[in-house]
Amino acid sequence: MNLEDMAQRLEASGDYRVLRRLVPRRHPHLADGSATRIGLFVDVETTGLDPVRHEIIELAMVPFTYALDGRIFAVGDAFQHLRQPAEPIPPEISAITGIDDAMVAGQTIEPAKVAAFAAPAALVIAHNAAFDRRFLERFCPLFTRKPWACSMAQIDWAAEGHEGLKLAYLAAGAGFFYDRHRAENDCLAAIELLATPLPKSGILALTRLLAQARPPTWRIVAEDSPYDRKDQLKARGYRWSDRPGPAPRGWYLDVDEAGGEAELAFLQAEIYGRPVQLQVTRIDAYDRFSERC
Repeated sequence: MNLEDMAQRLEASGDYRVLRRLVPRRHPHLADGSATRIGLFVDVETTGLDPVRHEIIELAMVPFTYALDGRIFAVGDAFQHLRQPAEPIPPEISAITGIDDAMVAGQTIEPAKVAAFAAPAALVIAHNAAFDRRFLERFCPLFTRKPWACSMAQIDWAAEGHEGLKLAYLAAGAGFFYDRHRAENDCLAAIELLATPLPKSGILALTRLLAQARPPTWRIVAEDSPYDRKDQLKARGYRWSDRPGPAPRGWYLDVDEAGGEAELAFLQAEIYGRPVQLQVTRIDAYDRFSERC
């Protein structure tokens, strides 16, 4: 009996669940002549969380060809490089990523080569795009001109039965595991998830992601809202922002176009108790997750 047969017997018993090592599929779906676009999944490993103070130490980009309905036809070869930062890599970062100073010594990533590799992409995707985009825009200006999507934030994983948003948790929920926290492996695991039907709806994960990424949203900032209303705002899904940028300091919520008027009416009636003029900003995939909004 081979290992796969043993795994199937264990699963059939109802007492075991078997995770299989990810074997990346080069052609998750068969091409059928449909119109296609080039997607680019990216992942960075860095010396910390702040794109102003910290640096990229590893970058991976994996291109893939997809149909407009979310089917992935082909996964290309990765761009994967290490980079030596100006300061030693903190021990806690090495513990997480497995990348130490000896591995990156003398290594560089040329922004021009990054730009050339990423140029054909019609869409850039990351798992936590709010993190990766801010680092990559500082490193290579091309990424400021690309539309972005986030496989973590723009798919309702909880509604599909998943209990966490980390890539490793989602992979385990989909029945596989992989060697984590190296950029190329993370990209390939995420692409596999995007090419797989979601467990409850049966819709391809990339299909759901594209549906969320394409339309614009509207960011409403409840600037100077009463302090004693903060719990009410949090319960409604508002998040606090005080980071530098064009947006004012305050509680904010992103809504679709249809929900904007209702949200403004709620704020005036329940939060401010009077008519107010609030900042409402249109955000699309070209700006979403960037430092510009």
